[in-house]
Order: sequence, then C-alpha cells, then structure tokens
Amino acid sequence: MSKTVVVTGANSGIGLATAIELAQAGYDVIGTARSADKAEQLRDAAGQKGTALRTVLLDVADEDSTREGFAQVDSMTDGGPWAVVNNAGFAQAGAVEDVSSEDARYQLEVNLVAPARIAQLVLPGMRERGDGRIVNVSSIAGRVSTPLTGWYCASKHGLEALSDALRMEVAQFGVKVVLIEPGGFGTGIWDAGHDSFPAPQGSAYGAVYDRARAVTLQGKRLPDPVWVGRAVRVALAAPAPQARYLVGVDAMAMAVGDALVPTVLGDYVKGVGAGLRRLAPLPFLRR
Repeated sequence: MSKTVVVTGANSGIGLATAIELAQAGYDVIGTARSADKAEQLRDAAGQKGTALRTVLLDVADEDSTREGFAQVDSMTDGGPWAVVNNAGFAQAGAVEDVSSEDARYQLEVNLVAPARIAQLVLPGMRERGDGRIVNVSSIAGRVSTPLTGWYCASKHGLEALSDALRMEVAQFGVKVVLIEPGGFGTGIWDAGHDSFPAPQGSAYGAVYDRARAVTLQGKRLPDPVWVGRAVRVALAAPAPQARYLVGVDAMAMAVGDALVPTVLGDYVKGVGAGLRRLAPLPFLRR
C-alpha cells in the first residue's frame, strides 16, 4: 500500500499543485478543504490531471474541526498518515500599527498555531511506527521581513523557529521535519491580499495601501506553483531530506541579499520598493 500524505489547504495554489504532484508520484493523498464545494473542486482538478485523491473537510483555524478531520484521517488510514504537508495559510497585509489584535491573532492561528496543533495530532502514530515526515510550507518571508507584511512575516518566522525545535525533538523517533521556503509563485495568495489591508482612512500609510492595492490588482506573471509541489515531493522521497528547501530564483536572491547586504541599505531598498520612501539620486549624478 502506498504511503499516505495529508496536504492541508489543498484546493488551490501551492496546496493544489502539491496534492496533484504527490498523487501522480504514487502517494495516497488526502487533501483537506474547508467546504464540500472546494473538496469537489480538488477531486475534479486531480481527475483532469489523470490521477485521484481523497478529501477531508476541516478548518485548520478551528481546533475542534481539525481534531475531527484528523480523526477521520485516522479511520481512513492505518493509524494515521505517514506524512503531513502543512500548507494551509494566508497573508495578512498592513503596517504593524494598523493591523487589529483580532486580525493578528487569526494570522498567527492559521499560519503558526495550526501546524503545531496538527503535529501534535499526527506525531503519536508516527512515533509508534518509528517513521514519518512533517513538511511545513513556510516562505522566504520566514527569513526576510518586508514592510507592510509584518504579521505575515512574523507568522512565518515563528513557523521556522517552531520547525527547527520540532525537528530536533522528534529526530529520535525517526520522524523528519522539513521547511519549504517558496518565493513568489502564482498562487493567488495576494489576489485576495488587497482585501486584507486595513482601511486607509485615518492611516499614516493610506496612500501606500492604495498603491499596493493597485499593484496587486494589476497582477504579475509568476511561476507555476508546481515547482513548489516538486520540492515537497523531493523532500518526501529523500532518505535524509534537507532541513530547508528554498524554491524560486527570487527566494534565493533575497536570502543571499539579506545575508550580505548591510541592514541599513536593505531597509532603504525595501522601503523604496514598498513606496514608503523615495529613491534618492545617487551622489555622482547630482549637480
């Protein structure tokens, strides 16, 4: 029997690409979605690619829903999945001072607390078998912070720290923990991001939000998220997977730049890119 892998948030973006990639590779994939309609869309998308997978309904932000969903997974498998890919997440935009405490908590609940909760649910079965994988889909934002995405970056930085600790804790049981760190891919995560900006009225960053919304709605040609799915497949297939997989040229460039460029210069460039600062003329161009 093929190994069972649960992929959370599998109905779109990276989750969808990953679920189909793993199903095509021969894994028994169980994709999670928050509604029956989204689950049906996931199964249909897999069918169009000539493969099949199973689905479970759950909301990772709801503890009871998550427990019920993984209890169903246990009943569908022999004591739980061999691996779980914690992909479900979203991006809360806005300056740190503008994002409400409620929105900040929800961002951390979905992107940080939920993967930890799921790890707690699947680890007993993995420990009993002496084998298993936990793959946490982070982001280059888990390494490099950018303005107007502070809470999103905080959630991903936290996920990286938690994954590092978990990796060391469970190694003795034969369980391996992996971080996937994508750059920008065509996932749609920022298509809805313009709606997550705080209201510009009365904000010191209102003009910047308007500019960011316009740029987001114009859209960009971004790489297919299938490349992230393939990185997950490599991490699952490797006998000794890496602790981290950077995916995307932009992610690699940002990681290198953040390590080599002085902080003051990096802050300036990021501020200009976000529209928070104006690009000053270079000294040798001044008259």
